[in-house]
Amino acid sequence: MSKSRNKGGQGTPATVALTKAGTGFTLHPYEHDADAQAYGEEAADALGVPYERIFKTLVAEVEGGLAVAVVPVAGRLDLKAFAAALGSKRASMADAAKVERVTGYVVGGISPLGQRKPLPTVVDASALDFETIYFSAGRRGLQIETAPAELVRLTGAVTAPIGRTG
Repeated sequence: MSKSRNKGGQGTPATVALTKAGTGFTLHPYEHDADAQAYGEEAADALGVPYERIFKTLVAEVEGGLAVAVVPVAGRLDLKAFAAALGSKRASMADAAKVERVTGYVVGGISPLGQRKPLPTVVDASALDFETIYFSAGRRGLQIETAPAELVRLTGAVTAPIGRTG
């Protein structure tokens, strides 16, 4: 993994944050299909990466406001477990327009890094099973690969089993 492969005008707030932190990462561009609805699965298929190693960034409302969940595209977010990880009673998925306004990213390209306003973040514990994981670099058609511990460190995340399969 390079210190930063950020050539070809692919810089995003997420890649800038990684570069500033001196974190090693690799960018993986792919051709985004404008008709795709399942962005994470699209990325996994395009890059030939198992669904368990590609993580999607979801934003939910908890009692304290918005918070970020990073879960494998192979499953879904367990809202109860997510709320509990943040010491909240309940969580619900946030409105897409609000998410885009607060994070500065478009749905399908939301990165857990480089958001306009840092939000409390929970990374699914399964991420720690891998040497590296993939997640959005901040735009559709571009994934970051880096060590999960770096993502946790840079976002100040807690890890918890918040993803569920099926």
